[in-house]
Amino acid sequence: MSDLSKRSTVYFEPDIHHALRIKAANSHLSVSEVVNEAVRIALREDQEDLSVFEERANEPNLSYEELLKNLKSHGKL
Repeated sequence: MSDLSKRSTVYFEPDIHHALRIKAANSHLSVSEVVNEAVRIALREDQEDLSVFEERANEPNLSYEELLKNLKSHGKL
């Protein structure tokens, strides 16, 4: 663990904690390493989602009623 690492207390449900410990052991990693990687992945996904939202910000809005009408006109409803 790096000198720059921060310590935190996290509470897991018993079944999640058990699965996490097994995953760490099978991966030859510490529980901290597995949790850190999972958090990195989640944060990366959030960043990707935010980027897509920004890219689509100027697209026209479609109301729910317009969506239903469009689906019906194309025989999908």
